[in-house]
Amino acid sequence: MNFLEEKIMNDGQVRPGAILKVDNFLNHQLDIDLLNKIGETFYQHFKDRGINKIITIEASGIAIACLSGIHFNVPVVFAKKSMSKNIDGSVYQTTVHSYTHGTDSHVIMSKKFLGPEDNVLIVDDFLANGKATQGLLEICEQAGARVSGIGIAIEKGFQDGGKYLRDKGFDVCSIAIVETMTDDGGITFREHEL
Repeated sequence: MNFLEEKIMNDGQVRPGAILKVDNFLNHQLDIDLLNKIGETFYQHFKDRGINKIITIEASGIAIACLSGIHFNVPVVFAKKSMSKNIDGSVYQTTVHSYTHGTDSHVIMSKKFLGPEDNVLIVDDFLANGKATQGLLEICEQAGARVSGIGIAIEKGFQDGGKYLRDKGFDVCSIAIVETMTDDGGITFREHEL
């Protein structure tokens, strides 16, 4: 069992409807040491890929992306879920469906922060059906940027997002892959190498 799987077993909660609650260390209150280990793990996996930019989507992926950015020593850019007055110029845009919230979000990224010269690592906290990641892939395609890897903290292996992305040829590094969750709190992890 790796460090993130242990943390999930000790401090996570399984909720009905295949919801894994990790808000006390990953996506509300943040365990910085844990996030640093996640960033270091992504760095060890992708360090030879020439990554020059890390991208994620607002909001829970930002902290993981920032700690990863320290290890890679590259900028982090996040796609925003709404247009604001401080975004100048043109933007890339797409629509992303959130499994957790059951809503669609119109996400944008300023064109000045992503282009054909970029070799990207996509980072996020969860991978379920893969819609957020697919949205970021679409933005990268619009920008002409190359995606050299996808770093995920927790993948729900019983949903199809990871399989879809791997079948498309992407190198997906998921630190914890949840194989099963039961409404009574049971959880098992898929054995895999990082």
